Amino acid sequence: MDLIASRRQRPQQKSSQKPPFRLSSTFIYRRNGEHYIYYLPKPLEFPKGYPEDDLKFTKTYKKLNYLPLEVWQRWYQGDGFTLEGDKRDLIAETEKKADGTEPLHKAGTFDYGKAYKIHQTPKVAIDRTTRATNFYHTGFVQFEWEQSKQSGLYFLLNFLEQERKLEDKLHAALELLGEEGLGGERSSGAGRFEVEWEKLPQDWQDVVDFAKPTHYALISLFWELPLPKELLDAEGMLDKTASYAIQERGGWIASPSSGRQLRRKMVRMFAEGSVFPIAPLGKLADVTPNKFKQHKIYRSGISLSLPVTLPS
Repeated sequence: MDLIASRRQRPQQKSSQKPPFRLSSTFIYRRNGEHYIYYLPKPLEFPKGYPEDDLKFTKTYKKLNYLPLEVWQRWYQGDGFTLEGDKRDLIAETEKKADGTEPLHKAGTFDYGKAYKIHQTPKVAIDRTTRATNFYHTGFVQFEWEQSKQSGLYFLLNFLEQERKLEDKLHAALELLGEEGLGGERSSGAGRFEVEWEKLPQDWQDVVDFAKPTHYALISLFWELPLPKELLDAEGMLDKTASYAIQERGGWIASPSSGRQLRRKMVRMFAEGSVFPIAPLGKLADVTPNKFKQHKIYRSGISLSLPVTLPS
């Protein structure tokens, strides 16, 4: 159990068997003309048909942390990895002989990094007492903004049928958040965004409704303590068919009701792309600092996953 909870400060869990909605992490999308490319985290298992003993393109494959939706669906819900097509395209990319006409290139498989640019902006901090100056740089991430080549972030929401009334409230909250901005440097205009609220298109619906899974791949973080029995083997260890990565999440709280800033409890969570034999549910982790008594602080470990088929 030390995989998902800190020994220093073990967070408490809040029961959440039937949360009103489930939320994925945010991922990048790119628009190319009228076509949208949605990137999903690559599951931490090889797709069926992948030649594990072929090292010609191993480095190129490992660099693909995110896959376009159509490639993700074909590899993990459809025919799988093809030696004639996918292998040839990966070798061409590895040997720098690709001309952009290959199917994986046309799908945008290798264009993930083109969706944004990182700029370093010089700034000066002035000490209020001594007037001493300190020169530093701040990094800004800028997504493509031209009309025909827009890019940005998207996420999926899965509501319980009886909780549809929450949609309007959540939509309003996101609109307000878009006006206020996310992250640091909001006073400089950074972090603002516009919200587009859409129903799942058919290609996404086909992915969500896939009916013959052998496993489930996370598209959000997942935390639950203790782990559900369905994920454990006879010896109480995590099922051997699971493949996972662990991510530590910590940070600080800034409570307007108390004016205090404290470090919240650290929690270890299963990362996006982790694969399990069942669809994990997850719970809320109580990460309230020990010295903070005004109210509770929770981090969501409620997970959202997609069905996949992996080689037996």
